[in-house]
Amino acid sequence: MSGHSKFANIKHKKEKNDAAKGKIFTMIGREIAVAVKAGGPDPNNNGKLREVIAKAKSNNMPNDTIERSIKKAAGGGDGVTYESITYEGYGPNGVAVIVEVLTDNRNRAAANVRNAFTKGGGNMGTSGCVSFMFDEKGLIVIDKEEVEMDEDELMMLVVEAGAEDFGVEEDSYEITTAPDDFETVREAVENAGIPMVSAEVTMIPQTYTVLNNEDDIKKMNKLLDMLDDDDDVKNVYNNWDAQE
Repeated sequence: MSGHSKFANIKHKKEKNDAAKGKIFTMIGREIAVAVKAGGPDPNNNGKLREVIAKAKSNNMPNDTIERSIKKAAGGGDGVTYESITYEGYGPNGVAVIVEVLTDNRNRAAANVRNAFTKGGGNMGTSGCVSFMFDEKGLIVIDKEEVEMDEDELMMLVVEAGAEDFGVEEDSYEITTAPDDFETVREAVENAGIPMVSAEVTMIPQTYTVLNNEDDIKKMNKLLDMLDDDDDVKNVYNNWDAQE
């Protein structure tokens, strides 16, 4: 993973998210509703709910807001049923893009995602057309400045908990796990009192695509901005090498 640090991207996203916390909290509320419906309101017995709560906390969602969302979902919520759908396609110059949505209207979601691909100089593809180019992994990112523990101690902690890889970047530690081991490793970090910039199961590209054409870069940014602004879009993964 060296050379493709997630930290800079996450910091950039968080700055954007700070201006759009309403959308972030709304989406996390939907994820809580889906998790509670699937596995109940007790995070001790619902691994997916624990994962969403960790995501909520890493986005600075207040504890009382999290608890209200869980209680609302446990009481039947607002009667709206949300559906998880994944779209795949290509951006400019064949950049691979995966879009995960959580929506109550699949027709609206599909039309909006297709429009973003079109206006961003790409096109939507069939299911599976690019997902084989990514690996599903648990990824925990830690700001070096937030850690008092010695680097070797931290590495031993996460490896013993089941981490696959411990990456050291310029300003962050990036811990990779198999999806099934993510929750155990995340809890080990949390129990050690170490704050996490990000902790989630994500899609990590196997290879990256460079865009050298200014027009392609503008179109790719437009595609990503349109998807970020879509209220139905939960996650966007791509293999564009946007490192400066």
